[in-house]
Amino acid sequence: MGGCRPEYILPMTLSDKLYKILIAGGAWRTILSGLWVTVRISFFALLLGTAAGAVVCLMRTRKNPVVRGAAAVYIAVLRGTPVLMLLLLLYYGVLARTGLRPVAVAVVTFALNVSAHVAELLRASVSAVDRGQTEAARTLGFSRFDAFRLVTLPQLLRVAKPMYQSTVVNLIQWTSVVGYVTITDLTRVINNIASRTMQPLLTISVGMLLYLGLSYLVYGLFALSDRRRARS
Repeated sequence: MGGCRPEYILPMTLSDKLYKILIAGGAWRTILSGLWVTVRISFFALLLGTAAGAVVCLMRTRKNPVVRGAAAVYIAVLRGTPVLMLLLLLYYGVLARTGLRPVAVAVVTFALNVSAHVAELLRASVSAVDRGQTEAARTLGFSRFDAFRLVTLPQLLRVAKPMYQSTVVNLIQWTSVVGYVTITDLTRVINNIASRTMQPLLTISVGMLLYLGLSYLVYGLFALSDRRRARS
């Protein structure tokens, strides 16, 4: 009998799946583009948030009860508000008519969140520094600025460094929600590829490895700075 033979489709190997996820159709360019968006948002939010956090910390330690209270409320509200809710509030509400691009709104959002965390960790670090050493430096003829720069600041940075490192890593992870405001970051790219290739488990695993790589890059940079300081 001359019936048609059934055709068998060979199952895809792991290398085939990885090629489909990472290479086919220029997928690697799309992934790098999303990764760059994530890095860019994280960098500028960290830069602005750290500067703002230092100012808020200064306000938090003032003797004026109004200034100190305003800083305390600022920290409490922003630390207690989910970053996604803050992002949606700014994008669809407060900053909706400003003409700011979604990436700029995301930077502002995460900078506000980071500033509250940085302000609190700096305040805790200042409290942990022995004031007696600063007073001793003043009695030896150091100016207030020199006493802070040479005595207080190095100790403050040493105490704050582990917490600041965690803040940086957390910031990178927080940026994964920016897809809610139409930003094509790493998470959104990974989600799109997973839908296109029908390989959610492997694709999301690749995305997790990329985020993990960013986190350990941060750890490595902090460790490198520690080694340089130890050598000097």
